[in-house]
Amino acid sequence: MDQAEDLAQEAFVKLWQNCSSVPLEKAKSYIYTIANNSSLNEVAHQKVVLKYEKNFTGLDKTNENPEYLLEEKQFQAKLLKAIENLNEKQRVAFLMHRIDGKKYSEIALALNISVKAVEKRIHLALLSLRKEIDL
Repeated sequence: MDQAEDLAQEAFVKLWQNCSSVPLEKAKSYIYTIANNSSLNEVAHQKVVLKYEKNFTGLDKTNENPEYLLEEKQFQAKLLKAIENLNEKQRVAFLMHRIDGKKYSEIALALNISVKAVEKRIHLALLSLRKEIDL
């Protein structure tokens, strides 16, 4: 009810703002048109809001869970420790690929090695990380 009253009031405000350009005999239809369009716009907006809430409520709940946040911090610390324990060649190739987002060919050029060597280093790094993190 409040929303309907607000839309009606806005229609009258728009009529008042445009009173010099709206003829007196068309004022009634002008108000009806403004009110109708405003209510349709409001309904469309509410649909978008509801759709957004429906799609994204699960993400916020997960991040608010303190236990989840603690586990995430512990995992991150474990991962950083595992990356530190990689040998230098594997660590450099792994970080260039996963952190810097470089392709294998770009890493091969930068390190002056073959693409196969890059693949091997990253593969060994992933195996080592999986082994250490699962412990």
